Amino acid sequence: MQWQSQLITIYLMVCSFWRQGLWASCQRMSNHKHFELTDQEIITIYLFGITRHRVEIKAIYNFTRDHLSGWFPGLGSYEAFAHRLNQISDAFILLSEMILASRSKEISPVMTRLVDSMPIILAKAKRSQEAVVAKAQIADKGFCASKNTYYYGVKLHVIAEKREGTLPLPEYVGLTAASVHDLPALKQVAPMLSNCQLFGDKAYGDQSIAGQLKTKQGVELLTPIKLERGQESLDLFQRLYSATVSGIRQPIESFFNWLQEKTAIQIASKVRSYAGLIVHVFGKLAAALIMLPS
Repeated sequence: MQWQSQLITIYLMVCSFWRQGLWASCQRMSNHKHFELTDQEIITIYLFGITRHRVEIKAIYNFTRDHLSGWFPGLGSYEAFAHRLNQISDAFILLSEMILASRSKEISPVMTRLVDSMPIILAKAKRSQEAVVAKAQIADKGFCASKNTYYYGVKLHVIAEKREGTLPLPEYVGLTAASVHDLPALKQVAPMLSNCQLFGDKAYGDQSIAGQLKTKQGVELLTPIKLERGQESLDLFQRLYSATVSGIRQPIESFFNWLQEKTAIQIASKVRSYAGLIVHVFGKLAAALIMLPS
C-alpha cells in the first residue's frame, strides 16, 4: 500500500470510529472547542507517524511538518501538537478498544488463547527510586523477571488468540501498576473467557484459579510445571509437558517482540505525565493493531 493510501485509510478509520462514539472521549469543558487542526487529524498524524517508524512525538511532528504540510496545513507548533495529544489521551484507550472489537470477527469460536504481560518502563535501575510520573494514578516499582531488573512503570497485559503462521491476535488488553502480579490481572478478565485452552508461563500456575476456570467457564489453564517444595528437578514427563506448553505459548513473546520493534512501546523514559503515558501505551497499541497482519 502506498503511503498516501495508508494515510487516507487511517484517517477514514478514525473518522468512522469518531462517528461511532470516539468523539465523546475528546469533549472539553471550554468555550474554545474549534481548532484549525481537528482531533481526528491529531489522532491520524500520531498513528500514521508510528506506522512510518517515527516512535517519538517530536519525530512524528517533524515528519509531519517536513513531509505532510500540504495534508495538514493547520499543524501549528510542536508545543501545541504535544499539548493537544495529551488533551485527548483518553481517546486512544477507546480507539484501541474499538479496533480490537472491529477485528474480533477474525477470532475463531474455538480457540487457543495465550496470556502474558510486558513491562512499560518509565525509569529503571537507580532512577526508579526517584521516579514520580503517574505515581498517583497507576505507576509504581516492580520487578521484571525476564530482564532480571527492577523498574518504575506499568505492565501491559494481553490475552490473544494463537494463529497458525502469523502473530497472535489480541483479544483483551489491560494496564496495571508494575507491582501487580500477572495472576490477579488474569482474574480481572477471567469472567469474559469461556470454552478454550489458555496457555501462560509459570506466573499463571495456580491450581485454585485453574480449577475455577475449568469448572465455571470451560477454560483449561495450562502452564509449565513448577517445582514443588523440596523437589530438586522435574521428571521426564514433567519436562516434556512443560516444554510443550512453553512452545505453544511462545508466539505471544514473538508478538511482544514485534510490538516493541514496531513502536518502541516498552521504553517510556521521555513520558512526563499520566496523559502522556496513556498516549504512549494506547496510541502505540492502536497503531500496532492497524499494522498487525490478518
